[in-house]
Amino acid sequence: MSTMSEEKSIPRVVLVGLASCFGCQINITNVEAHLMEVLGQIDMRYWQLTSSDPMPEAFDVAVVEGAVTTDEAVRTLQRIREQARAVITIGACAATAGIPGMAAAGYEPRANEVYGQAVPAIIDDIACRPRAVADVIEVDYEVPCCPIDPYDFVRVLQKALYGANPYERTSTLCGECKRNERGCFYGRGIMCLGLVTRQGCGARCPDLGRPCNGCAGVSPDANVKGARRVAQHSGIAPARFDKALEMFNQVTQGVQP
Repeated sequence: MSTMSEEKSIPRVVLVGLASCFGCQINITNVEAHLMEVLGQIDMRYWQLTSSDPMPEAFDVAVVEGAVTTDEAVRTLQRIREQARAVITIGACAATAGIPGMAAAGYEPRANEVYGQAVPAIIDDIACRPRAVADVIEVDYEVPCCPIDPYDFVRVLQKALYGANPYERTSTLCGECKRNERGCFYGRGIMCLGLVTRQGCGARCPDLGRPCNGCAGVSPDANVKGARRVAQHSGIAPARFDKALEMFNQVTQGVQP
Protein backbone atom coordinates (compact mmCIF):
# COMPACT_ATOMS: atom_id res chain seq x y z
CA MET A 1 0.00 0.00 0.00
CA SER A 2 2.85 2.37 0.85
CA THR A 3 4.48 1.63 -2.51
CA MET A 4 1.37 2.74 -4.38
CA SER A 5 1.27 5.95 -2.33
CA GLU A 6 4.92 6.67 -3.09
CA GLU A 7 4.34 6.12 -6.81
CA LYS A 8 1.44 8.55 -6.82
CA SER A 9 3.57 11.22 -5.14
CA ILE A 10 6.25 11.20 -7.85
CA PRO A 11 5.71 14.25 -10.10
CA ARG A 12 4.77 13.39 -13.66
CA VAL A 13 6.78 15.47 -16.15
CA VAL A 14 6.48 16.12 -19.89
CA LEU A 15 9.05 17.89 -22.06
CA VAL A 16 7.67 19.51 -25.22
CA GLY A 17 9.55 21.11 -28.13
CA LEU A 18 8.07 23.88 -30.29
CA ALA A 19 9.95 25.98 -32.90
CA SER A 20 13.61 25.59 -31.95
CA CYS A 21 16.78 23.66 -32.70
CA PHE A 22 16.16 21.35 -29.70
CA GLY A 23 19.61 22.39 -28.44
CA CYS A 24 18.33 23.15 -24.93
CA GLN A 25 16.82 19.69 -24.63
CA ILE A 26 20.07 18.16 -25.79
CA ASN A 27 21.99 20.28 -23.29
CA ILE A 28 19.98 18.79 -20.43
CA THR A 29 21.69 15.46 -21.10
CA ASN A 30 25.05 17.13 -20.44
CA VAL A 31 24.47 16.83 -16.68
CA GLU A 32 25.67 13.24 -17.07
CA ALA A 33 26.94 12.89 -13.50
CA HIS A 34 23.56 13.88 -12.06
CA LEU A 35 21.04 13.05 -14.80
CA MET A 36 19.96 9.74 -13.26
CA GLU A 37 19.54 11.44 -9.87
CA VAL A 38 17.30 14.04 -11.51
CA LEU A 39 15.28 11.46 -13.42
CA GLY A 40 14.97 9.43 -10.21
CA GLN A 41 12.89 12.24 -8.67
CA ILE A 42 10.31 12.34 -11.46
CA ASP A 43 8.07 10.18 -13.58
CA MET A 44 9.18 11.20 -17.08
CA ARG A 45 5.95 10.61 -19.00
CA TYR A 46 6.95 12.26 -22.28
CA TRP A 47 10.11 13.65 -23.84
CA GLN A 48 9.53 14.71 -27.43
CA LEU A 49 13.22 14.41 -28.29
CA THR A 50 13.35 10.75 -27.31
CA SER A 51 9.95 9.37 -28.32
CA SER A 52 7.34 9.68 -31.05
CA ASP A 53 4.56 8.57 -28.71
CA PRO A 54 1.76 11.11 -28.17
CA MET A 55 1.81 13.34 -25.11
CA PRO A 56 -0.16 11.75 -22.25
CA GLU A 57 -3.37 13.20 -20.91
CA ALA A 58 -2.20 13.50 -17.29
CA PHE A 59 0.96 15.18 -15.95
CA ASP A 60 2.02 17.61 -13.24
CA VAL A 61 4.93 19.62 -14.61
CA ALA A 62 5.48 20.69 -18.23
CA VAL A 63 8.83 21.82 -19.62
CA VAL A 64 8.59 23.74 -22.91
CA GLU A 65 11.35 24.60 -25.36
CA GLY A 66 10.82 26.74 -28.45
CA ALA A 67 8.83 29.68 -29.78
CA VAL A 68 5.14 29.69 -30.67
CA THR A 69 4.81 29.83 -34.46
CA THR A 70 1.71 27.76 -35.30
CA ASP A 71 -1.92 27.47 -34.29
CA GLU A 72 -1.18 23.88 -33.29
CA ALA A 73 1.47 25.14 -30.87
CA VAL A 74 -1.08 27.50 -29.32
CA ARG A 75 -3.51 24.62 -28.79
CA THR A 76 -0.75 22.47 -27.31
CA LEU A 77 0.20 25.19 -24.85
CA GLN A 78 -3.40 25.76 -23.83
CA ARG A 79 -3.78 22.07 -23.11
CA ILE A 80 -0.52 22.09 -21.15
CA ARG A 81 -1.62 25.03 -19.04
CA GLU A 82 -4.97 23.43 -18.25
CA GLN A 83 -3.29 20.26 -17.03
CA ALA A 84 0.05 21.24 -15.46
CA ARG A 85 0.38 22.71 -11.99
CA ALA A 86 3.73 24.19 -13.09
CA VAL A 87 5.05 25.25 -16.52
CA ILE A 88 8.77 25.79 -17.11
CA THR A 89 10.17 27.39 -20.26
CA ILE A 90 13.75 26.64 -21.27
CA GLY A 91 15.89 28.68 -23.62
CA ALA A 92 15.66 31.98 -25.46
CA CYS A 93 13.20 30.72 -28.09
CA ALA A 94 10.59 29.96 -25.43
CA ALA A 95 11.36 33.04 -23.33
CA THR A 96 11.62 35.78 -25.98
CA ALA A 97 10.79 33.96 -29.26
CA GLY A 98 14.55 33.90 -29.84
CA ILE A 99 15.80 33.20 -33.35
CA PRO A 100 12.29 32.33 -34.70
CA GLY A 101 11.23 35.76 -33.46
CA MET A 102 13.46 37.40 -36.06
CA ALA A 103 10.71 36.53 -38.56
CA ALA A 104 8.09 38.38 -36.53
CA ALA A 105 8.28 41.63 -38.47
CA GLY A 106 6.63 41.52 -41.88
CA TYR A 107 5.94 37.79 -42.02
CA GLU A 108 2.91 37.97 -44.30
CA PRO A 109 4.54 40.09 -47.04
CA ARG A 110 7.53 37.73 -47.12
CA ALA A 111 5.30 34.66 -47.46
CA ASN A 112 3.50 36.29 -50.38
CA GLU A 113 6.80 37.24 -52.02
CA VAL A 114 8.04 33.67 -51.79
CA TYR A 115 4.86 31.79 -52.74
CA GLY A 116 2.78 34.37 -54.59
CA GLN A 117 -0.79 33.16 -55.00
CA ALA A 118 0.19 29.52 -54.36
CA VAL A 119 0.85 29.71 -50.63
CA PRO A 120 0.92 26.10 -49.31
CA ALA A 121 -1.89 25.09 -46.95
CA ILE A 122 0.63 24.46 -44.16
CA ILE A 123 1.46 28.16 -44.16
CA ASP A 124 -2.11 28.94 -43.09
CA ASP A 125 -1.36 27.22 -39.80
CA ILE A 126 1.68 29.39 -39.09
CA ALA A 127 1.11 32.32 -36.76
CA CYS A 128 1.85 35.64 -38.43
CA ARG A 129 3.92 36.75 -35.46
CA PRO A 130 6.21 34.26 -33.66
CA ARG A 131 5.71 34.64 -29.95
CA ALA A 132 7.23 33.69 -26.63
CA VAL A 133 5.39 31.04 -24.63
CA ALA A 134 4.47 33.62 -21.97
CA ASP A 135 2.59 35.58 -24.64
CA VAL A 136 0.19 32.64 -24.97
CA ILE A 137 -0.06 31.11 -21.49
CA GLU A 138 1.05 31.90 -17.96
CA VAL A 139 4.57 30.61 -17.23
CA ASP A 140 5.65 29.73 -13.69
CA TYR A 141 9.40 29.26 -14.07
CA GLU A 142 11.96 30.18 -16.71
CA VAL A 143 15.45 28.96 -17.60
CA PRO A 144 16.93 31.62 -19.92
CA CYS A 145 19.87 31.75 -22.37
CA CYS A 146 20.83 30.01 -25.62
CA PRO A 147 21.47 27.26 -24.93
CA ILE A 148 20.47 26.85 -21.30
CA ASP A 149 22.91 25.96 -18.57
CA PRO A 150 21.89 22.37 -17.66
CA TYR A 151 22.65 22.95 -13.97
CA ASP A 152 20.43 26.04 -14.03
CA PHE A 153 17.70 23.81 -15.45
CA VAL A 154 18.15 21.31 -12.61
CA ARG A 155 17.91 24.13 -10.06
CA VAL A 156 14.69 25.50 -11.59
CA LEU A 157 13.20 22.03 -11.98
CA GLN A 158 13.76 21.44 -8.25
CA LYS A 159 11.80 24.63 -7.55
CA ALA A 160 8.92 23.49 -9.72
CA LEU A 161 8.86 20.00 -8.23
CA TYR A 162 8.77 21.17 -4.64
CA GLY A 163 6.80 24.37 -5.01
CA ALA A 164 9.46 26.99 -4.27
CA ASN A 165 8.66 30.59 -5.14
CA PRO A 166 10.10 31.60 -8.52
CA TYR A 167 12.83 34.20 -8.27
CA GLU A 168 12.98 36.59 -11.22
CA ARG A 169 16.36 38.13 -11.87
CA THR A 170 15.89 41.69 -13.05
CA SER A 171 19.20 43.55 -12.94
CA THR A 172 21.46 43.78 -16.00
CA LEU A 173 24.52 41.73 -16.85
CA CYS A 174 26.95 44.59 -16.29
CA GLY A 175 26.93 43.96 -12.53
CA GLU A 176 28.07 40.37 -13.02
CA CYS A 177 30.85 41.52 -15.34
CA LYS A 178 32.10 43.87 -12.64
CA ARG A 179 32.05 41.09 -10.04
CA ASN A 180 34.10 38.97 -12.45
CA GLU A 181 36.55 41.90 -12.61
CA ARG A 182 36.44 42.05 -16.40
CA GLY A 183 37.02 45.30 -18.24
CA CYS A 184 34.18 46.80 -20.28
CA PHE A 185 34.11 46.05 -24.01
CA TYR A 186 32.88 49.56 -24.75
CA GLY A 187 36.19 50.94 -23.55
CA ARG A 188 37.68 49.12 -26.54
CA GLY A 189 34.96 50.18 -28.96
CA ILE A 190 33.38 46.72 -28.99
CA MET A 191 29.59 46.39 -28.82
CA CYS A 192 28.21 44.30 -25.96
CA LEU A 193 24.55 43.80 -25.08
CA GLY A 194 25.30 43.28 -21.40
CA LEU A 195 24.13 46.86 -20.86
CA VAL A 196 20.51 45.75 -21.29
CA THR A 197 20.56 41.96 -20.93
CA ARG A 198 19.16 40.28 -17.83
CA GLN A 199 21.77 38.94 -15.43
CA GLY A 200 21.90 35.41 -14.02
CA CYS A 201 24.26 33.53 -16.33
CA GLY A 202 27.39 34.64 -14.50
CA ALA A 203 28.44 36.71 -17.54
CA ARG A 204 30.02 33.60 -19.04
CA CYS A 205 30.60 35.01 -22.50
CA PRO A 206 32.35 38.20 -21.32
CA ASP A 207 34.32 36.09 -18.85
CA LEU A 208 35.61 34.13 -21.85
CA GLY A 209 36.46 37.31 -23.73
CA ARG A 210 33.31 37.43 -25.89
CA PRO A 211 30.75 40.25 -25.72
CA CYS A 212 27.21 39.41 -24.61
CA ASN A 213 24.74 38.77 -27.46
CA GLY A 214 21.61 39.15 -25.36
CA CYS A 215 20.38 35.56 -25.25
CA ALA A 216 18.99 35.92 -21.70
CA GLY A 217 16.54 38.59 -22.85
CA VAL A 218 16.21 42.27 -22.07
CA SER A 219 16.13 43.08 -18.36
CA PRO A 220 13.01 44.87 -17.09
CA ASP A 221 15.45 47.24 -15.38
CA ALA A 222 17.30 48.03 -18.62
CA ASN A 223 17.63 51.58 -19.92
CA VAL A 224 17.67 50.81 -23.63
CA LYS A 225 17.77 54.45 -24.69
CA GLY A 226 20.72 55.05 -22.38
CA ALA A 227 22.47 51.98 -23.79
CA ARG A 228 22.11 53.38 -27.30
CA ARG A 229 23.79 56.58 -26.12
CA VAL A 230 26.66 54.59 -24.59
CA ALA A 231 27.08 52.69 -27.86
CA GLN A 232 27.08 55.89 -29.87
CA HIS A 233 29.65 57.48 -27.51
CA SER A 234 31.87 54.45 -28.17
CA GLY A 235 31.61 54.87 -31.94
CA ILE A 236 28.89 52.27 -32.46
CA ALA A 237 25.81 53.39 -34.39
CA PRO A 238 22.55 53.03 -32.40
CA ALA A 239 21.01 51.31 -35.43
CA ARG A 240 23.69 48.62 -35.19
CA PHE A 241 22.91 48.19 -31.50
CA ASP A 242 19.19 47.76 -32.28
CA LYS A 243 19.96 45.27 -35.04
CA ALA A 244 22.03 43.17 -32.65
CA LEU A 245 19.13 43.11 -30.18
CA GLU A 246 16.84 41.59 -32.81
CA MET A 247 18.65 38.25 -32.68
CA PHE A 248 17.01 37.29 -29.39
CA ASN A 249 14.64 40.14 -28.63
CA GLN A 250 12.70 40.93 -31.80
CA VAL A 251 9.35 40.56 -30.05
CA THR A 252 10.44 41.85 -26.62
CA GLN A 253 8.43 44.79 -25.41
CA GLY A 254 10.33 47.98 -24.66
CA VAL A 255 13.20 47.39 -27.08
CA GLN A 256 12.00 49.74 -29.77
CA PRO A 257 12.23 53.53 -29.21
